[in-house]
Amino acid sequence: MKKTQKKNAGQNTSEPSRPSPARVLREENKSLRSELEDLRLLYEATIEHGEAVEDQLAEQSARMEALSKQLAKYLSPQVYKSIFEGRQEVKIASTRKKLTVFFSDIADFTEIADRLESEDLTNILNQYLTEMSDIALKHGATIDKYVGDAIVIFFGDPETRGVTEDALACVRMAIEMQNRMRELEHVWREAGIAKPVKCRMGIHTDYCTVGNFGSNDRLDYTIIGGGVNTASRLETLAKPGSILISFETFSQVKDQITCASNGEVNVKGIAYPVSTYEVVGLKSDEPKSPPLVNVTLMTRDLIAITDGLHETISIEERTLLVSSLKSALDRLHTDD
Repeated sequence: MKKTQKKNAGQNTSEPSRPSPARVLREENKSLRSELEDLRLLYEATIEHGEAVEDQLAEQSARMEALSKQLAKYLSPQVYKSIFEGRQEVKIASTRKKLTVFFSDIADFTEIADRLESEDLTNILNQYLTEMSDIALKHGATIDKYVGDAIVIFFGDPETRGVTEDALACVRMAIEMQNRMRELEHVWREAGIAKPVKCRMGIHTDYCTVGNFGSNDRLDYTIIGGGVNTASRLETLAKPGSILISFETFSQVKDQITCASNGEVNVKGIAYPVSTYEVVGLKSDEPKSPPLVNVTLMTRDLIAITDGLHETISIEERTLLVSSLKSALDRLHTDD
């Protein structure tokens, strides 16, 4: 019996003691706290990294926006917008459309350039191009290019309001440009230009090929075709300060624009004579004629009113009426 107890006692002393439940919970809690701290540090690091990435993205976005605004100055706003909105691909491609084409340049520009210093000439030319471009964009024009003092503009692509509305917008634009040029004469006279600066303008409506032309490395969004050449020839035939349009344009705008027939002209490169018209102005700006007077009806009404009138009005009123009628008769005799 004693041996058995000793044996059991020896066995109990050799077995490891089990940790208490409280100790186990403390160990697990400690481990969880350690893992939670690691997660917290990882979360904070992720947040800091995310903020750094956001700052980098915002900085890159601001740079891209500034760069795109600078690049936009090399494109017409309509073309720039259609590209960035994905409505037009930047690749060599073209379509045939009916457009209204506008050409203008400054008459005797070479003489003006010879009289001015280069700095003064540059300032005046930039002011001229800026003023004309602002008016063009106001009317929805697509500015094709500047060639020295010349401006090439067209209506009908990449956005169009219809052939008639495009032609009307182009002629209205040209009228406003000529009006602005007359206002700028006073400004440029003070700048040392004694001779008035006047523009010649030519407009033609026709089918043209419009799109991206060039190479895979360098594209130019422009127009080509006989219609472009005709507009250019009309501009060279226009008198300084005038707007010369073709019959094709005249037929689109005649209801709202007053024009004077300028006869037919032989245009270089065109096999047939071109009928031309000089723009006078908007019909809405013309003074309205006074209504025609029917003298017979007026006389009849006057007799009917005065017949028996002396019996119904006082002497004072009759005297005033007679005086008024005499004044009217005196004015009629004076006009004669």
